[in-house]
Amino acid sequence: MTTVTHAYGFTAYGGPDVERFLDLPLPSPGPGEVLIEVHAAGVNPVDWKVREGMHRSFLPLDLPAVFGREAAGVVVELGPGVAGFAVGEAVFGSSARGCGGYAAHAVLTADFTIPKPEGLSFTDAAALPVAAGTAYDSVRGLGMTAGETLLILGIGGGVGVAAAQLAVSKGVSVVGTASGAKREFVASLGATPVPYDGDYSADRLAAALPNGADAVLDLVGGDALDTVSGLMSPDCRVLTVAGPDTAARFGARSLSRGNRAETLVELARRVRDGRLHPHVREIFPFAEAPSALRAVETGHPWGKVVLQVRAGTVPGV
Repeated sequence: MTTVTHAYGFTAYGGPDVERFLDLPLPSPGPGEVLIEVHAAGVNPVDWKVREGMHRSFLPLDLPAVFGREAAGVVVELGPGVAGFAVGEAVFGSSARGCGGYAAHAVLTADFTIPKPEGLSFTDAAALPVAAGTAYDSVRGLGMTAGETLLILGIGGGVGVAAAQLAVSKGVSVVGTASGAKREFVASLGATPVPYDGDYSADRLAAALPNGADAVLDLVGGDALDTVSGLMSPDCRVLTVAGPDTAARFGARSLSRGNRAETLVELARRVRDGRLHPHVREIFPFAEAPSALRAVETGHPWGKVVLQVRAGTVPGV
C-alpha cells in the first residue's frame, strides 16, 4: 500500500494564494475513524472560510491542512475499536478532524459514516453530509409540520436547496429568497421564489407570505432578519447563520449539524426513493480543485459542487 497521498490544501491562513497541491504522508485512522480511498469529495463554502482562518478559535489545525469536510469512497483501513465496516466497502461520511476530504485518501469519523447504498452514486453521496445534513437537522429542529410556512433566506445554495425539498415533502409551504436568475430553479423545488438582487422587497415578500412565516431559516446572515422581521408570526421559530447578537434579538438559534449516522441513512433513503435530489450541478476533476473552490467562494452555485477525486470514477456510479 502507498505511504503517500496526493491532496489539495493550504500552507498558511489567507487567500487563494496559499492553496497548493500536496504530497503528504498517508493518514492513519485513530480510534473511531475510518481511512478511505476517496472517489468524490463535496465542496462547501466552509472550506474557504477555514482557509481564511475564520474557524481557528474552535478548529485548530496543523499546517499544511487539507480542504474538505465530506467524502465518499472505499474503506482501506479501520481505526482501533471500529466495527460495522469492512475493508473494500463503499461508504460516505464526514471528514474527521474538521478537514481532509480533498485527497486521494481521507480519514472519516466512523460515527458519521455509513455504507453507501447500491444505486447511490459516489458524487451524490459526497454531496450529502454537510449541506443536506445541516438542512435535515434544521428542518427537524424547527419542528416543521404540514400546513405551516417556512421562509428560507438564501434558498439557492446547498443547504437551502435540500431544506426546501425536505420541508415540502412534509407538507410545508416554502417561500425562498434567491437571485432573480434562480427563479425557475427555486420553483422546481416546490418553493415560492422571491427574487433577491441586493435587497429585499417588503412588498414581494408580503405578497408571498400573506399570513407571515411560522419559521425562518436564515442562510444569509447580516441584517437579513431585520428586513423580514415584520413577516414573522408571534411564535416564529428562527435558525440563523447571523452573529450571536442578532440571533439573540430574534430569539433565534444558531445553525448547526448534529453529525448523526441516522441522518445520513435518512438522506440516502430519500435520494434513492426520489424525495430528495442532491442537485450536484458541477463536477470538477481533482486536477481542477482550485476552480471548484472558486465556484463556491466567488460564484453563486445552484446546489452542490463536487470533486471527482479518483481517476476513472464515473459520475452516477
